This record gives sequence, structure tokens and C-alpha cells, in this order.
Amino acid sequence: MDGRVRPFTGFLAVVTASVCMSVAHAEEAALTPLPTGNTGIAAKYPDDTGIAKDPAVVFHDGFEEVTKASELNTKWDAGVFQERCIRIAEEPENRHGGRKALEFTVPKQAEELSNAVAKKIKDEKEVLFLRYYSKFEKGFDQVGSSHNGSTICAHYFDNGRATPGVPADGKNKFLACFENWRGEKEKKSPGDWNVYCYHPEQKDRFGDHFFPSGTVLPNSYERSGAKTFGKKFVERKDVIPELDRWYCHEFMLKANTVGKRDGRIACWIDGKLIADFPNLRLRDVENLKIDRFGIELHIGSNTVRENKKWFDDVVAATSYIGPMVEKSPPRKK
Repeated sequence: MDGRVRPFTGFLAVVTASVCMSVAHAEEAALTPLPTGNTGIAAKYPDDTGIAKDPAVVFHDGFEEVTKASELNTKWDAGVFQERCIRIAEEPENRHGGRKALEFTVPKQAEELSNAVAKKIKDEKEVLFLRYYSKFEKGFDQVGSSHNGSTICAHYFDNGRATPGVPADGKNKFLACFENWRGEKEKKSPGDWNVYCYHPEQKDRFGDHFFPSGTVLPNSYERSGAKTFGKKFVERKDVIPELDRWYCHEFMLKANTVGKRDGRIACWIDGKLIADFPNLRLRDVENLKIDRFGIELHIGSNTVRENKKWFDDVVAATSYIGPMVEKSPPRKK
């Protein structure tokens, strides 16, 4: 694909338009209540000890087994990008659980740079939950293009290469990123939590931004709230996190049933549901499934200062994970 939009012609155009219209006006699916708090997989595994053995868990990494970036590809087999800007942090303030965490650095520079580690899913999934702990550096200061959280996607990478600027069409790909967006310097850093999404109804060649309040960018007036997420959408407050503080992030992507608007994306912070985007059409073919996830710190132009972000205690699973629970201290005799 070269990303150019070609007009449909003849019978194919009629059939395609008919299918898309029927999906767009499909009856809304009933919403299943989402779990919250310490009711997930992690509650059974204090400090995440043994969590990788749970049958619902696809992946776990607390970064305890590595000493340098070049060793990360043992687990992160879809790629370790910008090794020179990745470090295994051991300082107490820069790790969450255990003795180590992952540190991404973007130098002060005008050129785009993307730090990332990514994992392939050979047994592709209809639904995936991704939980991790992360914090921004104190003083983190960046405006504009940035992907600074996590990604769950289906066939967004073509032979290992990302496909930015190629719209999703229901057959080629979908992608969602749980991240922070700061569009102007007047907004407090690091900006609002939101989901950046490539889906068949996006209005630009790049992805849409979904905010907890229901705001959708671009073309906000035409597309926000129930117009995209259906009548059952619940508006929540847009939130900017504090810098230099660890948060537990969790992110769910559920692919829709083909022909129905029952796709769903949800986000939790410290076990609290902060965003829920139902009524989504993410695909039009059955074989488009989740095949990759990752964590990242990408900045399009970083001219103010060097910026860092840390990640730790990553778990991916097919059901809700929840925050890490601590082991109880031994009882005094």
C-alpha cells in the first residue's frame, strides 16, 4: 500500500458503501460492566510473583533479568528501538517493583526520535489488557507530536515497519495508544491522558484522539461523545497526571464482532476506570486481530530539554489485571 486514496467504482463501490452504512447504523451492543480495583489477575500474585504462569497472562517483564538495553530483545522480540537512549535503571526512585526498571531518554534535539520495546503475539487475540507502571521525569517538557505510553495494534506494522499516515480501512490494520497529549505550551505538562487511534472511521490520514470526556479530535464538534461512542457512553473528567510520580496504567482493546459496533477501548489508572470508549468499529474482517503491543517514548521535536520516562512491571493478558498487590509482612510471633 502506498497510502493514496483511490475512488471505488461500479458494483464494488455500491456493495462497500452498503456494508459500511449498515455497520455505522448497527444497534448498539449491551455494555458489560468493567472490573476495577484489585479484582484482577494481579490480586492472586503479590508483587507479581508467578504471574507469568497464569493461564490468562500472555507476557510479563519486570526488567529484573537484564542489565543493559541489548538484552531486552530476549523478551521484546518485535524490536528494541534506539538502544543508545535506553537504560536499565536501578536507583530506588526510578524503579517501581523489584530492583530494576526501564528508562527511555529523548535528547534535546529537533529531529524526531522514538524509543520503544515491542512484543509480537503469535496467537493473535480478539482482546488484550496491558498493564504497566510508568512515571514522567520531574520537569518533563514537550509540546506537540508525542507517543509516550503504550500501544496495542493489529497489523499496523508491515514486515516490521510502522505505517503512519496510512488510514485504517477495516481490513488493513487498527491501532490504539494510551498516552498523554499536550497540544500547546500553556497546558500543564505532560498533558491529558487520551487514546490515539487508527480505525476505519478516522477523519484524517493520521489517527484520532479520544479523550475521557468524549472529545474526539479532529472535527470535534461533529464527532464527540455519543456521535462516536454511542448513547451508552459515560463522560468522564479529562485528567493530567503529576510528573515524577508512579502510576499504574491499564489499557484494554477489544476488537468488534464483524458487522457489529461492539469494539471497545478502556483505560484505568491505579485501578480506577478513567475512560471507556464503546460502540467502536475497528475491523470489517475476521482475520484482523491483535498481533503486537509495546511501550514507548516518542517525541517529534524535542527542542526544550532532554526528557525521560520510566516503565516497570509490564503484564499483558486476556482479562483484567489490576494493580500490583504487595506481599503481607510476616506476622510477629
